Amino acid sequence: MLKVVLDTNVIISALLFGGNPDKILNLANEGVIKLIISPFILDETTNVLMRLFNWVEGEIQAVLTAIQEIAVVVQPQVKLSIIKEKDSDNRILECAVSGKADFIVSGDTKHILPLKEYQGIKILSPAEFLALGF
Repeated sequence: MLKVVLDTNVIISALLFGGNPDKILNLANEGVIKLIISPFILDETTNVLMRLFNWVEGEIQAVLTAIQEIAVVVQPQVKLSIIKEKDSDNRILECAVSGKADFIVSGDTKHILPLKEYQGIKILSPAEFLALGF
């Protein structure tokens, strides 16, 4: 089974707007792919939902609990600084390396997607990932 890290922006898009990010989250829910997440991704998701979208703690906790039930939570042991412009994006790479992911799915066109691949982990947009035939 393919192991996939969803960048925080993809998780937020899935929760709020549906579309391709939601389709990918549903693939994890259906057991077609294995979702890999880290405490950082969970914390960042919480912060964005609270700060930018005014979600309340109970709503956020319910969603994050559901995500954790279908995901493997990894505690990255490696510290990377590949992306100099935005250090927090390195946490996504760390999660993927620690979880031995096959793919990172991101909407970050400035820092993450331009890498295309890191240590054999392919980096794709949601549309590119779904185009693989899921």
